[in-house]
Parts: sequence; C-alpha cells; structure tokens
Amino acid sequence: MNTRPKLNYPVPVTILTGFLGAGKTTLLNRILTEHHGRRIAVIENEFGETGIDNELLVQADEKIVTMNNGCICCTVRGDLVRILGELSDRRENGDIHFERVIIETTGLADPAPVAQTFFIEQDIAENYKLDAIVTVVDAVHAHQQLQEHHEAQEQVGFADRILLSKTDLQEAEVVADLETRLRAMNPRAPIKRVHFGETELFDILDIDGFNLDDILKIEPDFLQDVSHEHEDDISSFVFRTDRELDAARILAFLDIMVRDFGNDLLRYKGILNIAGCDKKVIYQGVHMLMTESFGNPWQDGEAKASNLVFIGRNLPKQDMLEALESCQVAA
Repeated sequence: MNTRPKLNYPVPVTILTGFLGAGKTTLLNRILTEHHGRRIAVIENEFGETGIDNELLVQADEKIVTMNNGCICCTVRGDLVRILGELSDRRENGDIHFERVIIETTGLADPAPVAQTFFIEQDIAENYKLDAIVTVVDAVHAHQQLQEHHEAQEQVGFADRILLSKTDLQEAEVVADLETRLRAMNPRAPIKRVHFGETELFDILDIDGFNLDDILKIEPDFLQDVSHEHEDDISSFVFRTDRELDAARILAFLDIMVRDFGNDLLRYKGILNIAGCDKKVIYQGVHMLMTESFGNPWQDGEAKASNLVFIGRNLPKQDMLEALESCQVAA
C-alpha cells in the first residue's frame, strides 16, 4: 500500500529576518523542538566563517537533519536556489516530507534578495509561494540599529509581521516609543511582543501576508535581479582551539571586550570548552548585553573544541585573537 503523503503545491515559505542578536535562533529552536504537529523545513544561514548557529540550533553535523517532531533543519552552505531545489526533489521522491518552509536570513541581510528568489526564479516560483516576511526586532538595541544600519531599516520595512523581543529588558516608555517608530516605518505589519520566542505558530505561518504590490511601493526595483553587499566596515572572524580554556581568564577577556568595544560589537557568540566543566559553555551577546548558559554535556569520543565568532565594526582582530590565545590552559 502506498503510504506516501499527498503533496500540495506551491509550498508556503516564511522568511524570518531581524538584525544580529534579535532572537531568531531562539524562535527557531522552539519551532524545531516543540511537538506542534506541523512538518516544517527550516533553512538556516549565518554571516561568518563558521556555523556556530548550527550547533546552537541542533546538535548534528549533517546538512539536512530530520527532527523528532517532523521538522527538517537544513544549514545553507551554498546557493538558496540550489538548496530549495534539492529539498523539492527529495520531497517529490519521498525521502523527506514537509508542508512549509522557514528561511532564517543572516542578521546583516536585506531580505529583498531572498524574497526576489520566489518571483524571478521560475522553478522556485512553481514549487514555492512566499507567504510572509517575519521580522524579529530587539527592543534593547533597535533604536541604535535602525539609526546606523540600512539593513535593519529594510528588515522592518519589508515585514508582514513584527515580533518585538527583549521588552522585559527595556524601560516601558522606550518600548512604547519604539513601537510608535516601527508603526511609522511600516504601518502594514502587526507588532507583537514575544518572550524567548514564545509566539503561536498561527501568528507567523500560513498568514498570506506578503503583498507584492505593497513591496513595489517600498522598493520599485524589487523584481530586478540585484546583488547585496555587506557594509565594508563590518567583518567577522573566528577563534578556534582544541585546548581547554581557563574560566577566569576567558571571563575577564569577555568583560574587557564588552567594556572597550561593545558599541562596535554587533554580535558575538560561541561554544567553549572550559577546563573542569563537563558541559559546553555558550556565550552570546549583542553590544553590551552578554549572556552565559550551559549547553549539552560533552559526549564520549566527541572532539572538545572551542569556537567563538565575532561580527563587528572595525574590530582589532589580531589583538583579540592574541588575548584569546592567552586564555588557553597550558598544554
């Protein structure tokens, strides 16, 4: 008996965007781990030299991972068109099954080139339909990000839904002022406050929110095939080591780094192997706001390595790498 599920086309797609550190990965974690009964393919990408988010999101090395709740996680290593084509082919062949797609863009991305894909690529347009662009906005840093970065403005302007995160860390009048600013920038998009990604999926999936006519009013050249470039003064670098790190020294380094370069640190995150700790230690931060948490225990036979990625403006890369080298425990 043929048990292959009936395939419906086109597959609805949600683009999840938001500036660095806004909380997109937290929301994706909820989608990938909650038993919501929906089969979702998640395509995740990050600006930088290493896939730190891939480990924060799921503990696996494969490019495509099937989760116990029916979700699929796919880490983008190449062209989006190719990845979508591969997913569509495997869905047709019965290798994997999903009913909708969520694409997380890098925090430095203008969402326009991603959205363009579903209109200017014929094969993609036949198999997928852009359902909505959902933008996560960081209530703590949004005013500064909107002032300094065109990408942050574009993310808000293109949004069909706006999720306002970290409101509990900001004064009420500042949040209210931010909401007023966001409504002025994009009166089309409803705004919802969220805490650690806790939002109902029906608020962001299958909402039929993307309206091409509205987007053409914002950006008349939207359907032209144009490329996107990052700001020249923004760059990323990675620190990797197989040696254990001293807890006191790494904490002192992070405190000094935040104190001296916090304004220019757009995003920093990493999974660390701390001497004397049997769990992975996860550091994440945006500007001056830094959090520390414990991840999964190191598994028997697993290579214990530390990876820290920094994304920022005009950072003293060599000085920071040398300081991190000094945090290693002597061999």
